[in-house]
Amino acid sequence: MQETRQNRISRLLQKELSLIFQSQTRMMHGVMVSVTRVKISPDLSVCTAYLSIFPSDKGEELLKNIQTNEKTIRYELGTRVRNQLRIIPELRFFIDDSLDYIEHIDELLKK
Repeated sequence: MQETRQNRISRLLQKELSLIFQSQTRMMHGVMVSVTRVKISPDLSVCTAYLSIFPSDKGEELLKNIQTNEKTIRYELGTRVRNQLRIIPELRFFIDDSLDYIEHIDELLKK
């Protein structure tokens, strides 16, 4: 179970990452990236972010693009939270496919 400090830092990182992705995807029409969940390691060195990408067929392509630009995203995050955090954690991104799973279950139930 995460501690209070980890929860506060996770919420801060989730908010700032979502703002970064919102500003970056504004140039790409028809694409939306939202940060659904952020987990941070107990030593605050690794941040695992789960992304929900719409439309889901572009998910793998966008995830690869995000992973190649991980250093610039970390730098941007560092400039935003430099007054709150001493060390900016290493970022890891994964696709959160829970919405696709729910949609698939709904389709199966309708049949």
